[in-house]
Amino acid sequence: MNYKHLIDAIKKYGSTEEDICLHGTGVRPDQINENVILAPWWEPDILQDLGDTEYLSESPSASIKVWNIKNNSLNITYIKTGIGAPVLMDTLLSLGVTKCRRAIFIGSVGSLDPQINIGDIVIPEYSICGDGASRYITADTLTHTDPFGEKQYPDPQLQNTLCKHARHICQTNNVPLHKGRTFSIDTIFAQFAHIEEITAMGCNIIEMETAAAFRAAKTAAIPLTALFSVSDNTITNKSLISGRTKEEIQHRKFTRNTLIPQILLNTFKDPS
Repeated sequence: MNYKHLIDAIKKYGSTEEDICLHGTGVRPDQINENVILAPWWEPDILQDLGDTEYLSESPSASIKVWNIKNNSLNITYIKTGIGAPVLMDTLLSLGVTKCRRAIFIGSVGSLDPQINIGDIVIPEYSICGDGASRYITADTLTHTDPFGEKQYPDPQLQNTLCKHARHICQTNNVPLHKGRTFSIDTIFAQFAHIEEITAMGCNIIEMETAAAFRAAKTAAIPLTALFSVSDNTITNKSLISGRTKEEIQHRKFTRNTLIPQILLNTFKDPS
């Protein structure tokens, strides 16, 4: 799908590029910085020392909130999108009419590997499409364009920069860092009936947004990569529903709240 085709189709029905950004993010295009963090659920106040935050607005969708963050000379826009591929995809596509030049997706991920534990950090190599939203930006027509099972990849240059800083920070803090082979799914409740099939595809983690996010970012010509905190492990009976200990949950909160902001800041500050 061509991004210009998407924009022209919206304009055909009376909307402007400013309308697109206001509807998708709740703010004007000129309020979005070059560096953007996208998070389905987390708000910036849980990420320690990320910077001074200014709350800007909610979009017409109550789940979407936007902050601008200043850390010395670094300016970042932080967007809480809400959970799931459709709202994340729409928000990311809306950034195509702004000055956003690179973005990092952050969020929780479920482990499908006994060696990837709660609180570990994961950077995905790719995400396999298991969502329904991606079909709407796969091709110009909806017929015979089912992208289920297709792999989508992060931007390689931004990915390399993120990996470099994540390795250093994780090694310094003795926290495991893993390469993720992601399956992006639309449901938590029904995923358990398909775990064996998903692991047979070679996937070692599962979440809900990044296959659509990587595809949308490529469509909008926005370099995007992703950084995950492991929240649960279905394989070891420590799922989102049950089985996790208080100690595991606290360890996960520590690595999420302290290490992820360090990795983000170092990556955005790196000119490479």
